[in-house]
Formats: sequence, C-alpha cells, structure tokens
Amino acid sequence: MPAVTKPANQKGDFLVDYEQKVFEDVKAAPGEKALVTFHTVAFEGSIGLVNLLQASRLIAKGFETSVLLYGPGVTLGVQRGFPKLGDEAFPGHQNYTARIEKIIADGGKVYCCRFALQALYGHGEGALIHGIIPISPLDVLDVVLLHRRDNAFILDTWTL
Repeated sequence: MPAVTKPANQKGDFLVDYEQKVFEDVKAAPGEKALVTFHTVAFEGSIGLVNLLQASRLIAKGFETSVLLYGPGVTLGVQRGFPKLGDEAFPGHQNYTARIEKIIADGGKVYCCRFALQALYGHGEGALIHGIIPISPLDVLDVVLLHRRDNAFILDTWTL
C-alpha cells in the first residue's frame, strides 16, 4: 500500500486559484434585460439558490433583471420560518427569502404565478415574500416572450 506523504489540508489553505478570471467581465449595455425563470422546488436541490445568486450577479452587471417563479418555483417565494414566520429553523433556512429580498431591494422584479401558488401549492398571495408581484397564469408565457422580443438574456431553470 503506498504511503500518503502529502500533509493534510488545513483550514485557510487554497485548493484552487480562485482569483484567475479566464473570460472578459461582461457588463450590460444600457437598457439590456435579463430574465431568470424557476420551475424548481425549494430545498430539493441547489439550483434554486444558485440561480437566485445568478440573478443578483446579473443585477450587479447592470442588467434590468426579472425573476419568474412558476410551477413548483413558487415555493421559492413563500414566507417560511419555524416556530414563527421569519425564524430560521436551521442555518440557511432563510436563504431564499434573504436572496429574493436582496434582488428586490437592488431593483430586480420577482413575479409569481397565481395559479401555481393556489391550485398547486395551496397558498394565497398573502403567503408571498413582500415585494413579489403575483401574475396571472396567462402572463407566464408573455413575460418570457416580452423578454425574448427585447433580446434579453434568459436563464431557464427546470428541475423535476
């Protein structure tokens, strides 16, 4: 059996070169838009949080950014907590809420499909994080088409 002679990793070690940037740091031209869509369930995987972080990066790059929560994606936008709404039951429990609130505070818009909210998940508009804009299910396709018409960057997120 070969002996391992490399010292164990230590807290504070760098394992990769995180400072090297390979590609140009793209910024939005004036008026450029972005849309990030979510058809994913909260806490069922990392993509919900990862792409909310992407939405924040798009805002920081100057894109007029919108987020669309539809289907199971509406679960990202409901208030949660335990034992009371807003309480963090475990570390990271409020990550979605905090990120959505930041997106809205930074000028992004967050839309939520009313059909999925009520018919699929049994919530009303009062369950939404403050600042989320409820929309008709007939608006779900139109918000995508409007962004397409405006040559927006569209990041679609689907999980089952």
